[in-house]
Amino acid sequence: MKKKQNLRDIDTRKHSGEHSHDDGHNHSSPEKASKFRTYLPAIFSFVMLIAGIAVDFFDAFPFFTGWIRILWYVVAYIPVGFPVIIEGWKSIKNGDFFTEFLLMSIATLGAFAIGEYPEGVAVMLFYAVGELFQSAAVKKAKGNIKALLDVRPNEALVYRDGDFVSVNPETVEVGEKVQVRVGEKIPLDGKLLSEKASLNTAAITGESKPDTIAKGEKVFAGSINLDGVIEIKTTKEFKDSSIARILDMVQNATARKSKTELFIRKFAKIYTPIVVFLAIALTFLPYFFVDDYVFSDWLYRALIFLVISCPCALVISIPLGYFGGLGAASKNGILFKGASYLDEMTKVNTVVMDKTGTVTKGVFKIKEIKAIDWEESEFMKYLMAIEEQSTHPIAKAILEYKAEGADFEASEVSEVAGKGLKGTVNGKTVLVGNKALMTSHNIEVPAETESIVESIVMVSIDGQFAGYVTIADELKEDAHEAIEQIRKAGISRIIMLSGDKDSITKEVGREMGVDSAMGGLLPEDKLNEVERLQKETGTTVAFIGDGINDAPVLATSDVGMAMGGLGSDVAIETADVIIQTDQPSKIARAIKIGRSTRKIVWQNIALAFGVKIAVMVLGAFGMATMWEAVFADVGVAFLAILNAIRLQKMNWK
Repeated sequence: MKKKQNLRDIDTRKHSGEHSHDDGHNHSSPEKASKFRTYLPAIFSFVMLIAGIAVDFFDAFPFFTGWIRILWYVVAYIPVGFPVIIEGWKSIKNGDFFTEFLLMSIATLGAFAIGEYPEGVAVMLFYAVGELFQSAAVKKAKGNIKALLDVRPNEALVYRDGDFVSVNPETVEVGEKVQVRVGEKIPLDGKLLSEKASLNTAAITGESKPDTIAKGEKVFAGSINLDGVIEIKTTKEFKDSSIARILDMVQNATARKSKTELFIRKFAKIYTPIVVFLAIALTFLPYFFVDDYVFSDWLYRALIFLVISCPCALVISIPLGYFGGLGAASKNGILFKGASYLDEMTKVNTVVMDKTGTVTKGVFKIKEIKAIDWEESEFMKYLMAIEEQSTHPIAKAILEYKAEGADFEASEVSEVAGKGLKGTVNGKTVLVGNKALMTSHNIEVPAETESIVESIVMVSIDGQFAGYVTIADELKEDAHEAIEQIRKAGISRIIMLSGDKDSITKEVGREMGVDSAMGGLLPEDKLNEVERLQKETGTTVAFIGDGINDAPVLATSDVGMAMGGLGSDVAIETADVIIQTDQPSKIARAIKIGRSTRKIVWQNIALAFGVKIAVMVLGAFGMATMWEAVFADVGVAFLAILNAIRLQKMNWK
């Protein structure tokens, strides 16, 4: 269930393109008014209840008796009680007789029947407030699956009638020519008409390095054009494009995904009929066993029994336990989209994670410099002089190198398509590129380069191999700690799946110590692998990712976790849990918070049951008064609240 609210709003980090309104007005006031209307019935009932109790206690108004007093508390009861009674009646009509709505209705109306009007209002008010808290948390934390539509290209420049015109991508036909400017998304799948293109394909493949495409090669919708205006010829309609398929997978996976039902719903199906039948038995069975049976006396005991048995403490303590967990997670930069995911997190025994942007920074850095027969600094000056003429992200990483002394200047720099650059530096011919460039100029490449899995830039100076530089996506500072902490949390299996090259993915996997790593995967490949894991008996999978390409897997996994700082909006909207600080070490912390929350909730359940059973037994024998009933409700609820607050004080590091 996804609500219409972007999670970035919660972290006050709105995406520049989100929620743009044509009228340009501020919509916060209507939203605040809507929230106030939601809480108004509970506020009204609370004010009426407190006023009535105050008048009762101080006996300030002699006329506050009889029908006036009853009417006062009835008016206080209706705003919070009437909706519950209606829900109970609807449930009965649907064949579901024993719900918490029925029990709340019988118990509170029973309190009115025995003259305990404040208690009847208070119990229903507690219940209503608990439901409002739960509803507010869900509305605040849930994303809307429809927000996925925002990531689709919303226009295409199509060549029609001698000019490029902007149209909706859904109206573009197969075979039409489309122009894509720098920084824009390719709107449909097609083939490149231009000589070359540099594309960011991370949204589709997860590949961390921009892809250089040559004329005639395939391009995919959702890829971003990084360099120069390009033209493509469409090969598929929009509905069949790569980005549309990803969106479809996300929507279908979300529909397939079962959500954990709140405990109180399942509990009420057992608890409610037991309590109702016990109350009925308490009213009528004594007739057959008690000599001086008086119907009104046993009815009175039965009603007190119902009031005591009302699950007020559970209604409050269970959601408050979860809210305590949600609050503790929020303070630690982790956002759960509802209490059910705290529960689901406790069952996770297999963690599957993406690589780029999840455990790596997604930023290229020089990993190794190997200069042969050259001083490193001088070697790098030759390389940097050539790379200054390039706008490729790898060139930018190389140019971050700081060399002492004056920089060299390059001249006559030209590009060798698909291989690299050639130019003149200090009168020397310099080649910078891949092995194919070296081979095409009869330059012998050392055998050691064959085993290098990272991106490699080779350099030759005046026909001699001068060395190479390896470029790699840098691991996040806490990546190793993340794996260590996940292991300590009792997770039996850690797997890495990535759209990046298989060799790079396996190398990163070995460095981090995961159980297995696979690369070169498309979104559907990741989805198939996670679904295969889920079919294994007793396996609960948490998937951690950050890109659009991760969205289908985030949606179908048992718990989907997204990197919220730099992650794509689609991943954030689709995931069940958001790590707002982009730190993978928070994965284990989320698991710990989920387990502690569940522990607190079950402590509260045991406390509520223990006290209530004791007081109900006393009530059945006529040894409990409404004071004990109040303690069984309000007192236990207060103790449960204090227990839940402990979650906010714990150290999760």
